[in-house]
Amino acid sequence: MDERTVMLNELAQGLRPIGQGVEWFEALPTEGQLEVLRDLGGHCIQARATVEDGPESVRLAGIRPSHTPAVLIVRGQLAGQLTKIINLPQDERVKAFRLLVALLGVADKRRRERYCADGCTHAWHQLVPGAATEAATA
Repeated sequence: MDERTVMLNELAQGLRPIGQGVEWFEALPTEGQLEVLRDLGGHCIQARATVEDGPESVRLAGIRPSHTPAVLIVRGQLAGQLTKIINLPQDERVKAFRLLVALLGVADKRRRERYCADGCTHAWHQLVPGAATEAATA
């Protein structure tokens, strides 16, 4: 697992504070932010996120339901909506980041409870609080 993937999973699992993740994300160049959002979208699909995860993700992300990423996430056809969220303008990127981290957290928690409750070999489920290296770089 690369450092970015570790960072994103630590944020989604609550092993790192979202404020630290937002600072890291904001410090990335524009293309780096886009790459992170693409990675998050892929991780959400891999974790089997659903449209039904949208409202809880919006709540956990701390964004208003009227914000563009929040409106999109609950519209249906999740893969298409994720593409729209990833490609939102620069001024929407932090909200999109917060939302996709929360969506990954919601979907992965459900996946962990359903399929990994008796243990698994997923590297991202073996992360330990405080064991992370320095903040990931793009």
